[in-house]
Amino acid sequence: MLRSASKLTIFCAAIPVAWALLAGTAGAADVYKYKDDKGNTLYTDKPVALPAERLNVQPTRKSDSPSASTASANDELKRMQDADAARKQDAAAKAEEKQSAASTAKDKAERCTKARDAYEKMIVSRKIYENQPDGQRRFLSAEEMDAARASAKTNMDTWCK
Repeated sequence: MLRSASKLTIFCAAIPVAWALLAGTAGAADVYKYKDDKGNTLYTDKPVALPAERLNVQPTRKSDSPSASTASANDELKRMQDADAARKQDAAAKAEEKQSAASTAKDKAERCTKARDAYEKMIVSRKIYENQPDGQRRFLSAEEMDAARASAKTNMDTWCK
């Protein structure tokens, strides 16, 4: 039982090697089939043991002409360059969007800080005034101060969400 299992293991290991040899030859090299000392069938392009049976391996399709393969290589290169340019453009757009979002977040944080400071000044101040065009100060009435404080609170709540 152990002997047949080892033969099966060697046979299964030899199959991919055989296919690789068959696929890699492309009609230019010879492929030989032989049995080693243990009776395992092996495939190679340089047989170690003789006698070895020479196999006639033909490619499944003919290779392209040099001009056709050059044209397809150029097409592939162009496609890859276009894809690379598109990736770079996409990365630049994402970076710009991220920068814009960070800038917007920074601006919002600054406005929140200013609105909070203005609201705190309104709450702490006993008297609130506004500057007149002629440089004079006009002090607000109690109702106007309440309205100004409510406006400052709304402004702070808007920016500091």
